[in-house]
Amino acid sequence: MPCYAIDNVIPVVHPNGFVHPTAVLIGDVILEEGVYIGPFASLRADFGQIHVRKNSNVQDNCVIHGFPKSITLIEEYGHIGHAAILHGCTIGKNVLVGMNSVILDEAEIGENTIIGANSTVKAKAVIPANVLALGSPAKVVRDLLEQEIEWKRNGTNEYIHLAQRCISSLREVEPLISLENRLDFTNFKAEHKLY
Repeated sequence: MPCYAIDNVIPVVHPNGFVHPTAVLIGDVILEEGVYIGPFASLRADFGQIHVRKNSNVQDNCVIHGFPKSITLIEEYGHIGHAAILHGCTIGKNVLVGMNSVILDEAEIGENTIIGANSTVKAKAVIPANVLALGSPAKVVRDLLEQEIEWKRNGTNEYIHLAQRCISSLREVEPLISLENRLDFTNFKAEHKLY
């Protein structure tokens, strides 16, 4: 993975986490145990700190940054969907930030909340715990059902397992030239159903 120091500040990555080789870490980045960072994610902590707590995932093409002296924090079991942008915000425990969403400076997302795909949370906005928020700007539309929170937990658990699968078996290879020797995921044990 491309990992860069700036002003002698070096990213810290727990050995039991996974950072895809195409992701980029710069400066004051802290990744705790069990974290998964997907392909082409950019965590650029050249102004403020980025701290991703235990068992969280930051998926493909996400961008995380912040203003000087800010902290962008993802609490434990955070789930940051593909192409989301986080800038100087706080993401609570067990939160799902939907694909292509933007969370702006000093916004706070309460635990067990889901931010729907393509939403924008304005700077300094506070989204409470256990709700579904959608739109641009994001607004709370309703409380979450326990089965929806459990659905989110199950999805995050799949990424916790994915980090370990990647540590143990992900490797760069040449593509096959025919289907003859191809394997697939027919016998793969993961399960993720819409509630």
